Amino acid sequence: MTPRHFTESLKQQGLDWLTTHQSDAAHDLDHILRVFTSARQLGQEEGADPDILLPAALLHDCVSIDKRDPRRSQASILSADAAVAWLAERHYPTELLEPIHHAIASHSWSAGLETQTLEARVLQDADRLDALGAIGTARCLMLGGQWQSALYHGDDPFARGRQYDDNRYCLDHFYVKLQHLAGQLKTDAGQREGDRRWRWMEGFIQQLQSELPE
Repeated sequence: MTPRHFTESLKQQGLDWLTTHQSDAAHDLDHILRVFTSARQLGQEEGADPDILLPAALLHDCVSIDKRDPRRSQASILSADAAVAWLAERHYPTELLEPIHHAIASHSWSAGLETQTLEARVLQDADRLDALGAIGTARCLMLGGQWQSALYHGDDPFARGRQYDDNRYCLDHFYVKLQHLAGQLKTDAGQREGDRRWRWMEGFIQQLQSELPE
């Protein structure tokens, strides 16, 4: 379905605005564009309204707060507020602003808000898919390096005899969070893609197990 209100011109204006709102390397403009592309693909399969979904996907991270910041749980709500304000300034249809706000506010893991619309579920799936597969693995390791985390626990890399600590070890994050994401996706299209990406990550972990001493 072709959007009636979310034009290419408006998309480019959004991209120009977002260049001044860069966050860490794993949540940069490239992340936003990947989520946008995934959301568009999933939305087409699921029958979502592109005039709600596409602006929400483009602007879902327009306010960035470090994941370790105590205000992190408010980031998606702040992004939703900023996004609808930006759209309203450009005379986007008023009746679309509330569902866009909801989709952005509820997409985040840390916000803990229930997704109540198809567009919100699609956006949440698209965002979580970016934490899976090859790109998800690269982002996890990139963030770990940025936060000066060790790649793995030197004596017990796969936590056979210790508690997971993904604040200190990148590999632990696979078990603490990433392995659960595929099962939490809410659309049929998202689940199919999530399963495919998690299988790739399982192969990566198996390869690590063959290379690392235990």
